[in-house]
Amino acid sequence: LDVGVVAAYGQLIRSEVLRLPAQGMLGVHPSMLPQYRGAAPVAWALLDGATSTGVTIFRLDERLDAGEIVSQREVAIESGEDAQRLTERLAGVGAEELLGALEAIEAGRATWCPQDDAQATMAPTLTKAHGRIDWSQPAEAIERLVRATRPWPGAATEWHGQRLGILSASAGASSCADVPGTIVHVSSDGITVATGTGTLLVRELQPSGRRRMHVSDFLAGH
Repeated sequence: LDVGVVAAYGQLIRSEVLRLPAQGMLGVHPSMLPQYRGAAPVAWALLDGATSTGVTIFRLDERLDAGEIVSQREVAIESGEDAQRLTERLAGVGAEELLGALEAIEAGRATWCPQDDAQATMAPTLTKAHGRIDWSQPAEAIERLVRATRPWPGAATEWHGQRLGILSASAGASSCADVPGTIVHVSSDGITVATGTGTLLVRELQPSGRRRMHVSDFLAGH
């Protein structure tokens, strides 16, 4: 076995397995390592409001996403992009970078660059608790949460004692004196909710046990 490849595996690989391929095991990671080491790099990049991320091809070692880098490509994050869409785009870029890295290794021209551990940041697995909306946060942060947690674990609030998923929303710049979490305006275009700073316009939602729907459809039954 010349080389092994791992993508989106999410676990550490035992050292005896790492030693099996002559050229080691390559990992395809959706971030510009050493930034966002861990299981949820796409989500955390969106949560942090990053304007770009990327793909890294690196050689696995016993540490988490810390091996030597053979190839990287930066990718701009598009306006309004959610984690699902960004992951799909990065998967395509990652496949291209992986092929280039394998060709370089085969030709004997691959160069390996150690990571700077001092620059590392972590991207731990998201839990359901990460998706709970805190309306005291700024509208921009909540809007990022909606995009970052799609499809998992999903952003949600509570409405009449039940979970209400928020699937699409946009931040408003206007100030609002209402208590965060208060509905300040309702129309067929969306439900405007007060936040810690500004307002959030909710466009699509999903009541507990129901399908995803536009606000206009929700309002027709409520």
